[in-house]
Amino acid sequence: MEYVTLNNGITMPQLGFGVFQVPEGAVAEQAVIDAIDSGYRLIDTASAYMNEEAVGRAVAKKIADGTVRRGDLFITTKLWIQDTGYEATKAAFETSLKKLGFEYIDLYLIHQPMGDYYGSWRAMEELYAAEKIRAIGVSNFYPHVLADLCMHAKVIPAVNQVELHPFFQQADALRTMKSFGIIPEAWGPFAEGKHDIFKNPLLRDIADKHEKTAAQVILRWNIQRGVVVIPKSTHKERMEQNFDVWDFSLDAEDMEQISKLDIGHSEIVNHFDPEFVKKISGWKIHD
Repeated sequence: MEYVTLNNGITMPQLGFGVFQVPEGAVAEQAVIDAIDSGYRLIDTASAYMNEEAVGRAVAKKIADGTVRRGDLFITTKLWIQDTGYEATKAAFETSLKKLGFEYIDLYLIHQPMGDYYGSWRAMEELYAAEKIRAIGVSNFYPHVLADLCMHAKVIPAVNQVELHPFFQQADALRTMKSFGIIPEAWGPFAEGKHDIFKNPLLRDIADKHEKTAAQVILRWNIQRGVVVIPKSTHKERMEQNFDVWDFSLDAEDMEQISKLDIGHSEIVNHFDPEFVKKISGWKIHD
């Protein structure tokens, strides 16, 4: 495992396990158990994923059986739009903490740049100062929104989790993050399967060259760009394959060829579409 150092000096695994769209309950719990057994130490969830409790149960079981200690793990969760604002954020954080069953959270992110995220950030700065969170960050913050927050915040976000994969490479966003010392983290590193990504001829050729899978090449490409990646799977064999990316490197030609796959826009979400903004802003995760 390789690690990145966040702008507050703490380290974060560069490869983790995401649980977006993994059902709450036994499926999510077993997936996290399998991920920890496969070597993952970064687990990424969110209040909106509705599986924080399952993540907490899985972690508790792996601590109880001696596989890991709490300090070995780096747990991320996120604040949903419904709970933005100063007071609402503090309440939502305590709810997530209780569901997970932890005394602290390693990384807490604002999930979307919508609602009163400035009020949320002030609350998160206080929770960070109180050492209830080891690092605070954001998700889906486009460069102009991220720059605005950074210019007016007391604490610069440590991480910005955004869509990053060969078909949407976001070079400008990465440059903005680097200018503020923010680590990029990739959600949807496999483009949610679009463009038949695992059978892409270029990626398959590079994979054959290194005796790896296309998925391993995709993860390695982002890792070599300094990006934290959090692939998802409910199959332990695939988890293990995704974790096996530390014994090879892509060369300059590989990286250049992959750069040509970029189509320059997302085909998964569009935060610039008013209808999309209205849709997710209206999504309630609790009464």
